[in-house]
Amino acid sequence: MPEAQKTGEYEVILEGSEEVLRIDANKWSHSPSVEDHPLVMASTIDKLVEVPSVSRLLFHQRRYYNYNSEQTQYLVEIAKIYDHLVRGKKLFSLGALGFDESYVGFIQEKNALFEYLVFNLLRHDPLGCYVEVQRLLREEKIVIERETVQSLLHLRKRYAGLLEYFFTLLDSTQMVAVVRNQLAGYKTGDRSFYRQLFRPLMTPDFMYTQVMAQPPLNGEQIDMYSKGKSEITVFRIPGDIKLLYHLYPPEFKLTEDEYILLELARNVLAEHKPRQEEFLDPQRMRKTFFNIGRDLLQELAEHKQLSLDYKQIAQLADILVRYTVGFGLLEILLQDEKVQDIMVNGPIGQTPIFLVHQDYGDCVTNIIPSREDSDSWATKLRLLSGRPLDEANPVLDTDLSIPGARSRVSVITTPLSPVGLSFALRRHRDSPWTLPLFIQQKMLTPLASAVLSFVIDGGRALLFAGTRGSGKTSLLGAALIEIMRTHRIITIEDTLEIPVDAMRAMGYNIQPMKVRAALMSGGNEFAADEGIRTSLRMGDSSLIVGEIRSVEAKALFEAMRIGALANVVAGTIHGAHPYAVFDRIVNDLGVPKTSFKAVDLIIVSNPVRSADGLRSWRRVLQITEVRKHWTDDPQKEGGFVDLFRYDSKQDALLPTDDLLQGNSEVLKSIAANVRDWAGNWDAVWEAILLRAQMKETLLKAAQAYQLPELLEAPFVVQSNDYFHQSSDKIHEQHGTYDNKRIFADWEAWLRQEVKRRKFTSS
Repeated sequence: MPEAQKTGEYEVILEGSEEVLRIDANKWSHSPSVEDHPLVMASTIDKLVEVPSVSRLLFHQRRYYNYNSEQTQYLVEIAKIYDHLVRGKKLFSLGALGFDESYVGFIQEKNALFEYLVFNLLRHDPLGCYVEVQRLLREEKIVIERETVQSLLHLRKRYAGLLEYFFTLLDSTQMVAVVRNQLAGYKTGDRSFYRQLFRPLMTPDFMYTQVMAQPPLNGEQIDMYSKGKSEITVFRIPGDIKLLYHLYPPEFKLTEDEYILLELARNVLAEHKPRQEEFLDPQRMRKTFFNIGRDLLQELAEHKQLSLDYKQIAQLADILVRYTVGFGLLEILLQDEKVQDIMVNGPIGQTPIFLVHQDYGDCVTNIIPSREDSDSWATKLRLLSGRPLDEANPVLDTDLSIPGARSRVSVITTPLSPVGLSFALRRHRDSPWTLPLFIQQKMLTPLASAVLSFVIDGGRALLFAGTRGSGKTSLLGAALIEIMRTHRIITIEDTLEIPVDAMRAMGYNIQPMKVRAALMSGGNEFAADEGIRTSLRMGDSSLIVGEIRSVEAKALFEAMRIGALANVVAGTIHGAHPYAVFDRIVNDLGVPKTSFKAVDLIIVSNPVRSADGLRSWRRVLQITEVRKHWTDDPQKEGGFVDLFRYDSKQDALLPTDDLLQGNSEVLKSIAANVRDWAGNWDAVWEAILLRAQMKETLLKAAQAYQLPELLEAPFVVQSNDYFHQSSDKIHEQHGTYDNKRIFADWEAWLRQEVKRRKFTSS
C-alpha cells in the first residue's frame, strides 16, 4: 500500500518516487473538474502552493479523477507564480507604485486591479489573467506615449513595468505556451481551452487501473466497432507514429447508483480471499462469485430502494467478478478477437498498455495499469498455474482462460526485470485456425495447403519454424485440423496453446499433456522429455509438441528415428530458415545429425513488412524437404530442397521446379505405400491438385455467399471428412480414385450445405 501523509483537507501519497496530491471531493456539490470549475482550479492552486513538489493530482468523488504529471505541472507553475507574488512581497501595493498624495485615486484604482488579477483571476482563470494583463499592458503603453504630466508619467511607467513583469512570468509557463497561438479573442471565463489542457483519467471506485475515457481532441478516427458492451475506436494522433486503441468499457456507462452498489459489494467480497484450491477450477470459482455477487447486489439494491431488473443486476455481477477474482480491463482487451498481443511494461503505472491489432498493427491504448492490479494479476497467475514467480524464478509462462478468450501469458519480475513486473499476453483465436483461413489471409496458397494436407495424411514429420509472432503455432493448429478424426492425437506443451478443447468439441480423439517449462528448475510437473517417453507408451498416436525448446528434443527425435511413431509428428521451433532449425536442433539442443533426418518437412513462416516499416503481414516463406542422403551438413550436401519459396513481388508462395517436376522424395515415399499411386507421379500430383481445388472452391464459396463459417474449423473438418468418405465410396464403385468424380461429389455436397446454411440464416 502507498504511504500517505495527511495535511488538512488533502493528503500527499508517496507512490514510489512520485508524490500524488489526493483530494477528497465526496462532499462537494459539484464534480472535481479542474477544467470545468474555476473554484476547483483555485482551491487546487492554493494546495499546490503548500506542496509544490507533487507530480500528480488525484480527486476522489465516486470515481477517481487522475491528472497526469504534465497537466499537474501546468497548475504547479501557476501556484509558484502566485506564491512568488504574494510571499515574495511582489504583490502590488501603494508602496509598489510609490506614494503620491496627488494621485491617490489613481494608485488605489491600480492596486485594486492588481489585487483582482493576482488573488482572483490568476487562481481561477490563469489564461484569462494572461490575456487581461497583456491587454492592460498594451493600453498602458499607448497612454504613456500621450502622457504629458511628468509625475503621472513616472507612475504610469512603474505601473507598466509591473505589468510587464507579471506578463513575463505568465508568458513563460507551459500552460500559456500550449495555447498561446489560439488566444486571440479569448474571453475571461471561457473554459474551452482548459478542456483541451486538462483531460483526467477517470476510474470508478472499484477500479485501480486508469482509463482516459474521453477521446483525443486532435485524433483522426479511422475505425470504430463494438465488442459486447464495450466501444472500441482507433485514432491516428498527429505527431505519433502509433495508432491509439481507445477503449470505452461498460464500467464507464453506469449510473451513480450502480457505482455505489458495486463499491459496496466489492468491499464485502474483498473480505473473502479465494483459496489456492479454488483456483484449480477457475470457471467454477467465477460462477460461484457471480452467484454470490448477484445475490449481494440484489439485496443492496433492495436496501437502497433501487429498482434494477435482472439484466442490470447480471451486468453488475459480471463487472464485480471481473474486478475481484478476474483480471479487470485485461479481460475486456482479450475479448476483442482483433487483439493479438498485449504488452504491460514496467514500471507499472508509468506507461499505458500496448497491443498488436489484427488490422492496425502496433497500437497504444488509453489504459494505464496500476501497481495494485499488476500485483493482483501476478498472484492470480501463480495460483492458476501452480508455478512460482519470485527472485529465484523470475519468469512465469502459463495459459489463461477467461470467458470469451484464451491466451498465453509470460510474466517477468526482478531481478530479470529491474523495474518490476511486466506482462506479455498472446491471444489465441476463438476457433482454431484452418488452412482455408490462411489462404484467405494470403499466408498460404491453395497448392501449398494441399501439399501440407497430403503430407499430414501421409503421417510424416513436420516442423513449423519462425520467429516469435510469425504464426507458426497457429499454422500448427491448422495442420491438426487436417488430421482425420479416426486417429488419436497426443499433445505435449508446457504452456497450453494448441486448441485442444475446441478439437475435443469437434469429436477429435485428443489427449493433452502438460509438462514443466524449460526455464523451470523444479516443481510438480513432469519434464518435457519424460512426457514424450510417456506418450510412446500410450498407443499408436499422432504426437504434437507445442514448442521444441530443450532436452525434450533428444527424446522426440530418438522416437522418430527408430520408428516408434507411425502417424504424423509435428511441432514448432524458433528458426528463420531451414539451416537455422538444423543449427538449433543439432548444435544447441544436442540432437544427433542422424536423428535430425527424421524430419520430412520444415515450414518456415515470418512477418514481411511494407517498405515504410509501418505494416507487416504473416507469410509462409519456405516449405523445405529434408533429404536423407547427406552425412554432415545438409546445406552443403543438398539435404534441403525447397518445394515452395515466397516471391515478394507477387506476394505469393510459389512452387519450385523440384516440386513441379516430381522431384520430392517425401511425396514419392508417401505414394509408395498406396497401391494406386506407387510409381505414378501423375496420379500423386492430380491427388494434390484435387485438394488444392477443393480448398480454393471452399474459399470462393465463403466469399460469394458471405458465409465466413465455411472457413472455420467445424465446417473444414466436415469438408475433409466428406472428401475422405467420397474418395472411399468412388474407389469402391469404380475401382480407382477418379478425381473428377470425387470433386463433383464433394462440390454437390458443398452446394447443399451452402443452400441449407443460407436458408437457415434467412
